[in-house]
Amino acid sequence: MNQFSVSPQNASIQEINEVIIDAIQDIKGKNIIKLDLTKLDDAPAKYFIICEGESTTQVKAISERINQKVKENLFVKPNHTEGLDGSKWVLVDYFETIVHVFYPETRQFYDIEDLWGDAVTTEYSDN
Repeated sequence: MNQFSVSPQNASIQEINEVIIDAIQDIKGKNIIKLDLTKLDDAPAKYFIICEGESTTQVKAISERINQKVKENLFVKPNHTEGLDGSKWVLVDYFETIVHVFYPETRQFYDIEDLWGDAVTTEYSDN
């Protein structure tokens, strides 16, 4: 059997979220927030974690660091990652948590925080 899980069977969702936040902070991601969608009926996941990088290079680096750190610490791989080519918006899907790593203008344009405005929001420092 493969030592890596493709779903968070071996780790709690809270552990995955904590490692994701740490990984974002490792690469100096900015404006980090977590949206708790658990009480919303039509939500595609339980949590969204949203952040931004100051360049497309940083956006890509943040998403790669998330994948690396979650895999190394919790033996969990994402279900799906997309957007690495242009790196204006990279989505990393961990089933119950979906991470959105944005270039600032792209984040402002899509305004996911406003779309899911009923979610409970937690803000994190930019370390």
